[in-house]
Amino acid sequence: MATSLAPGLYLVATPIGNLGDLSPRAAETLRGAGLILAEDTRVTGKLLKRVGSSAPMLAHHEHNEAALAAQIVPRLAVEAIALVSDAGTPLISDPGFRLVRSARAAGATVCSVPGPCAFVAALSVSGLPTDRFLFAGFLPAKAQARAQAISELAAIEATLVFYEAPQRLGATLAALAAGLGDRPASVSRELTKLYEETVTGSLGELAVRYGGAPPRGEIAIVVGPPLPPAAPDAETVDAALASVPPDTPVGVAAAELAQRFGLPRRDLYARLVAMRQAAERYR
Repeated sequence: MATSLAPGLYLVATPIGNLGDLSPRAAETLRGAGLILAEDTRVTGKLLKRVGSSAPMLAHHEHNEAALAAQIVPRLAVEAIALVSDAGTPLISDPGFRLVRSARAAGATVCSVPGPCAFVAALSVSGLPTDRFLFAGFLPAKAQARAQAISELAAIEATLVFYEAPQRLGATLAALAAGLGDRPASVSRELTKLYEETVTGSLGELAVRYGGAPPRGEIAIVVGPPLPPAAPDAETVDAALASVPPDTPVGVAAAELAQRFGLPRRDLYARLVAMRQAAERYR
């Protein structure tokens, strides 16, 4: 039985594969909405049938979003309207931003009905740091534009997450390895589905693995943050310490070199003191 929903725009997350992931609240919202905006009405129609919703649908996609917003927003004051994408959370690499912005500008209520999101699922199973990450969506398909986009992300101190089409996966992994270095990474496909798979390795290893026949299914790539610089060898450190001018205070020199090499300040301080004492003895 449909429940009465307050007027407004409801952003409803739908399953990315396993239909069991649809939340009870999402099902209630789809049954209670007066209208459902769907990326592909054929895909959403199957979901509505499953949950017992008879709500009418309108196609909502990148080509008609601006025009449709002008039609939909006035209705939000008196009607509950749900927005869904084919799979996952609306607006994540899918249209909807303009509609939400217009709805908020008009003072309409905008509610999230959260649930599945492919990039979050891929990040959680990757085994890579999750405390700071950047979702970058799809990289450009053309090689030069893709390389430029990757170069802009290279210095970001965070795990990076991308979506990619199967036929471009090998080329994209190779471009990521070239632009970011051979960082640890994972490739997830068919998340929550029967043949779900997550493969981990370095970007170079994954580029080789997927450089031949492309895999099937929806794909998310997760790339670890920049690798720390390799520790300098003892000869390099000693040469730097030896080049410190004699009139430079030991503490100042140790602090500067600690920042330069990423080594403990106290160790450099002790080493520089020892070198200066040895130099004094041989004078």
